[in-house]
Amino acid sequence: MAVGGFAVDGPGSGFKGKITVSVVITCIVAASSGLIFGYDIGISGGVTTMVPFLHKFFPSVLRKAAEAKTNMFCVFDSQLLTSFTSSLYIAGLAASLVASRVTAAIGRKNTIVIGGCTFFAGAAINGGAANVAMLILGRILLGFGVGFTNQSTKRKVSSHIE
Repeated sequence: MAVGGFAVDGPGSGFKGKITVSVVITCIVAASSGLIFGYDIGISGGVTTMVPFLHKFFPSVLRKAAEAKTNMFCVFDSQLLTSFTSSLYIAGLAASLVASRVTAAIGRKNTIVIGGCTFFAGAAINGGAANVAMLILGRILLGFGVGFTNQSTKRKVSSHIE
């Protein structure tokens, strides 16, 4: 039975597991790994509407925005801008599909470290991006980092619960 957001064993429950400190910490780590996706949605959504960003990387979108008379969001139909936005999610999907096998081969800790290093490299490339190709490459590396760390932490939670 759920009470106030927490699961409580009811009478006749066949579950013999206990909520330990290790289980709680593991669940917090797993939930934190999912926050990276939400953080990225908030950041990339805000950045793609900033005038300096659009001026440097997507001037055609900025010109369309200046000419728009009705709905501003209709001007964001650039394939290049869409590639920038979606590249992280596609890379995250691809990474999460292979991360389970990589985790089984080299372990969770090593997979999380590889994901973190990949994420760091992507952030560095995005921070120093001089053109759209660098932006998209950085987003792809960010996606691989997020996919690997997310899959590795979720796998850890499921192994603790079972």
